Amino acid sequence: MATILLVDDDESFRTMMGITLERMGHQITQASDGAQALRLFQQDDFAVTLIDLIMPEKEGMETITEMRLLRPTAKIIAMSGGGRMNARDVLSIAKAIGVTQTLAKPFSNEELMAALNMAQNIIDA
Repeated sequence: MATILLVDDDESFRTMMGITLERMGHQITQASDGAQALRLFQQDDFAVTLIDLIMPEKEGMETITEMRLLRPTAKIIAMSGGGRMNARDVLSIAKAIGVTQTLAKPFSNEELMAALNMAQNIIDA
């Protein structure tokens, strides 16, 4: 399966997602903010990065933009429940800056698997 960088400031969500992804057979590395994610991203070549868009310190959009500069072909799945903006609007902006897939929170395990499979198909292509 895939090596995944999971980035979310919500510790309980990150823990639950980590368990779910590990049960799916993936190897997970977790980051609690964009700055930590960028450090890890530079140290390893993850197959997929799952990143929340709304985080304190360094938000997802800024982090994704920097990841794209470092590795333009990186497979990035943006996640958002919205916040100040509607989740669909935030995710549309993420699509515009080049994420591979988007997931609106809350999402099902099936939606998560579909997004990962789509990213994996792109990886294998």
